[in-house]
Amino acid sequence: MNKLPKSFAASVSLGLLSLFFVPLVGNAQEESDTSPALENSTSQYPADSAEAWLMKLSSAVKSLNYSISLVVLKPGVDSQPYLWRHAIDDNGVELEQLNLLNGPGREVVRIGNKVSYFEPNVPPYSLQSNTINGPFPSELLYDPEQLFDSYEFVLVGRSRVSGRSAQQIRVISKDKSRFGLNLWLDQESGLILKMNMVNLEGQLLEQIQVTGIHVSEKPDPFFARIEQAMLPDILVLRNQVDNPPRWKITNLPVGMHIIKQDIHRLPMTGDVVDYILLSDGLVDVSIYLQPLPSASASQDLIGRHESNTILTRQIGDVSVTVVGKVPAVTADAILKSIQVVQ
Repeated sequence: MNKLPKSFAASVSLGLLSLFFVPLVGNAQEESDTSPALENSTSQYPADSAEAWLMKLSSAVKSLNYSISLVVLKPGVDSQPYLWRHAIDDNGVELEQLNLLNGPGREVVRIGNKVSYFEPNVPPYSLQSNTINGPFPSELLYDPEQLFDSYEFVLVGRSRVSGRSAQQIRVISKDKSRFGLNLWLDQESGLILKMNMVNLEGQLLEQIQVTGIHVSEKPDPFFARIEQAMLPDILVLRNQVDNPPRWKITNLPVGMHIIKQDIHRLPMTGDVVDYILLSDGLVDVSIYLQPLPSASASQDLIGRHESNTILTRQIGDVSVTVVGKVPAVTADAILKSIQVVQ
């Protein structure tokens, strides 16, 4: 197959930027006692199980005051350093900040269920949500139990990451249709210290490395400086017309579902396409379907952009592109099972 043209890969990847974005945190390093609440959250699973460790991670992410600095490493892209802060105020409200430290910057601030975005060349805006999306998958951080039916979580052993004792966990899709993950969780707090994405041969595709972690009794002073009245109002999105789906997919990986179907306009090209978003809570896959002009034909194309597989093929008179952090064979199986709704 021919490689995918760079212009198309760039156009699609820009459209997916918000889908592959997750939270992060600050610097320094300080040991702290594990909260009893963290221990209670794992009681339904054996203490020496991977599931118990993931529940400890989820509880720590939502209940501790912490500041984490980390770096995201992807092929063909400069390293991306982030600052991620989280706190609980005196009223029990969650406070969170995610800040991209290189380039023009990108900052996200969450107060309870209000998430405010500050980005270059875009007016500030807020959305209603209980989480910030960032480099780490949200389901992994906030609701790992949703992943237990689709993935196996295996305790590997202990090691040392960023100067701290860590428990390693291997994540394997049960039907072997998705890439694997290796996680390292802080032995003391349960917070995540490192995440590697590997292909089916075990080769490294992407890495998130925590370089500094600070867990404290009180919230970071940064949150006291936030003037909540100055944050942008929550954006009221227009109601989408609830049109019946025009496409169905008959072969999905275990645990993956269609979570969105609508009409998209691609950045850069401005082309209008049918759009389907698939997710299993850990991995997102985007599908773009575009009618071809009469008497024209598209060529099978496959390529990679960063850690994403990009596969394009013609189905009848429609050009279909599948984009996601999945093996090419999985993208191909999904694409072949797309059918018109009769």
